[in-house]
Amino acid sequence: MSDKPVVGFIGVGLMGHGMAKNILQAGYPLIIKGHRNRTPVESLVGMGATEAASPREMAEKCDIIHLCLSNSPQVEQVIRGEDGILAGAHDGLVVIDTTTADPTSTMALAVDLAAKGAAMVDAPLGRTPKEAEEGTLDAMVGADASVFERVQPVIDTWAGSITHMGPVGTGHKMKLLMNFISMSYGALFSEATVLAAKVGISPAQLREVIAPSRMGCGFFDTFMSYVVDRNRDAHKFAIANAAKDLRYVNAMASDAGVVNIMAAAARHYYTHVEAIGAADDYVPMLSDHVGRLNGLDMEEVTKKDA
Repeated sequence: MSDKPVVGFIGVGLMGHGMAKNILQAGYPLIIKGHRNRTPVESLVGMGATEAASPREMAEKCDIIHLCLSNSPQVEQVIRGEDGILAGAHDGLVVIDTTTADPTSTMALAVDLAAKGAAMVDAPLGRTPKEAEEGTLDAMVGADASVFERVQPVIDTWAGSITHMGPVGTGHKMKLLMNFISMSYGALFSEATVLAAKVGISPAQLREVIAPSRMGCGFFDTFMSYVVDRNRDAHKFAIANAAKDLRYVNAMASDAGVVNIMAAAARHYYTHVEAIGAADDYVPMLSDHVGRLNGLDMEEVTKKDA
């Protein structure tokens, strides 16, 4: 019988599968909640995880529950729904939300959980599914100090870098700042590559000059891996999620009374792509859509340069 806490995991998709796998391999009893895609569920069950029928059942059986979902409405439904976590919550339960979520929602959910003697932790993620599988994600954690101390060993199974940002909500605020920067990079790089093509500078030439300069960075490298090399898997982050994150950023700025011209401008690029039905495209593909807005087929541009 393990003396480790029983851990639950809801949302075993691209990021969640690797995280859950690492929790399991560290010796924690793991209960998962499946969804439409059965492949990661069956993979984890094959490694020794068990499956819960509902969030309520998971809450009744677990000491710690991870959520790795797409947005705050999904998190709210899983926690507050008729058969949700609150319905089965018990004293001492901790919910770790790794979703990139709206901090206002997170703090309200923390109040709901506290009424049941449970605690909320926001621990959004940095890096990619590759690092999720390797157990080397970045975690930005919002939690009371005593709760953070309790959950840190579990987070350590899937994170290579853990930063305790402060109380509940600060992890999600930090993640929104991170995604504000990265998604703005995506909009900036898209506009720059299209402008370059229009004035006779190819995407490959742009990469050749910028990548080794002080303006180069990991995000630029993965972005241009798609633009120049047409590597569709270079940055597997959906435009729908980028648009959602920028909506949360703009709301956070509004709540803080901050002028947010850059965040508002970046958001429009992503909401445009959502509006034309391409929300499932990955972020570097934004460059193709910005190209079309300006009368360019960026794939043909790169073929000419090959």
